Order: sequence, then structure tokens, then C-alpha cells
Amino acid sequence: MKLYKAFVYLVLGLLAVLILVPVLWVVMASVKESSEHYGSPWALPTHIHWQNFVSAWTKANMGGYMLHSVTVTGLALAILLVVALPASYCLARFHFVGRRFLNTCFMAGLFVNVNYIVVPIYLMLSDGDKWLKTMLGSTFLLNNHIVVAVVYAATALPFTIYLLSSYFSTLPHDFEEAAYIDGAGYGRTMVQIMLPMAKPSIVTVILFNFLSFWNEYIIIKTLVTDRDEWTLPAGLLNLMQAQQSAAEYGSMYAGLVLVMVPVLVLYICVQKNLTKGMTVGGLKG
Repeated sequence: MKLYKAFVYLVLGLLAVLILVPVLWVVMASVKESSEHYGSPWALPTHIHWQNFVSAWTKANMGGYMLHSVTVTGLALAILLVVALPASYCLARFHFVGRRFLNTCFMAGLFVNVNYIVVPIYLMLSDGDKWLKTMLGSTFLLNNHIVVAVVYAATALPFTIYLLSSYFSTLPHDFEEAAYIDGAGYGRTMVQIMLPMAKPSIVTVILFNFLSFWNEYIIIKTLVTDRDEWTLPAGLLNLMQAQQSAAEYGSMYAGLVLVMVPVLVLYICVQKNLTKGMTVGGLKG
């Protein structure tokens, strides 16, 4: 048993090293001067060159890209929660005609990779823009952060509803019955009683989807053709192409750090909640 535990710890340690070393190397490279990148890649920087971050933030418009990422991610999460929370609650707690069919549809959505349907989504929105151009003289569906946020939320609905409805189904009915006796309606019961009880699962959903939306690349590149309106992952490609041609590798690595830092900080702060919402059951009594 001790030998098995030692083996497990050894494997986990090696995996941790494989993950941490590239991250630390990028952070180290982000504070080097351009001339230092032509020497040994593992050499420590002679001094911390913060100008790389200034250049990436201003000259490469990483500040604008970060603002777009915050806007799109926040809006997508808001739309997702407004739709998924009532839908999950109803599917888990009420029996009505078509409930099984809806559950089947959402479960089927878990097996659809969004990357496979990006082109049909683009063609549908492009045709919609052509119709709007003819009828109203302007377009709306492409190069629009609101539409991108709606697409993000729609593609995340199957997993989110699956996770939330599974959690809602484990909660006891006693609290709802007590609320109904006290005169609370279905909406008030959901908002004031059930959602606070489902907080661990809601936090887990927010975290998982934040990571997914923040790092998303293909949809934003497809639906937004204006480079000035890209988010951080797409804007990072623009930065890499520009800095490689200018041989300014420090700014390029600084851009990588700017993309990674929010995700790493968020994960470090709330890592315990990532699995708590998926494993914690309802109250017993």
C-alpha cells in the first residue's frame, strides 16, 4: 500500500513539474530583453524588463482585447445563468408533458462538439445579416460581441443544464413544501430557497464556463472578422505574428502571461469549489 501511494505521488509530482515548468518559463521569458532571447533559453534574465508588458498592453492592443474578453465572458455567463437556472430547476423538480424529450435533447447536446458546427452557425448569421442589410440597410449578427456571447451561452447549455439539474434533483422537497405552505410561489421558492442551496453547483458551473469562454478561440475568430474587436486568445495570435516579425519576443511572451494570469489566479482562489459542486449531495434528514 505504501509503495502504491509513493508511486501515485511520484506520478502526480512529475505531472505537476510538466505543467509548472512551461508556465514558469513563459513568465521568465516575459521579463527578458529581446537580445537575451538569442542566448540560452533557460538563462535567468539579467534584470526584470517590465517594458515588455507595457508594449504588449498598448502597442499590441492587449488592453483592448482584455476588455473585450471581460465583456463577452461576463455577458455570456449572465445569459447562460438566466436561461439555465430556471430550466434546470423545472426539469429536475417538476413533471410535465415533454419533460423526458427535453432532457433527451439536452443530453444529446453533450455529444455535439461546437467546433463542428461553427461553419453552419456562421452561414446562418451571414444569411441573417444579408436579410437585415436588404430590409434595414445595416447588419447586426456578425462582428457583434452580444451575438458571440449568445452563441457561447447556447453552446454551454447542455453541460450546464445537465450539471445543475443533477444537483437540483438531489435536494430534499421539504423546503419547497414548507415555502408553499407559507404562501411562496414557484418563482420565489426557486430564487430564495433552492438557488442558495444549490450554490456549490452554481459556482462550479460559473468556473467551468468562465474557463471555457475566456480561452475560446475558434468561434470569435469565425464570427468576428474585425481584428480590433477580437478577444484575448484571438488577439494573442495577432500579437505573436507582429512581434515575431519584429523579433520582439519579450512582448510576445508578456502577452501570453496576460492571457494566463486571470485564469491561474481564479483557479488558485477557487480550486476547491471546482469539484465540490459535482460531488456534494443534498441535505439528509
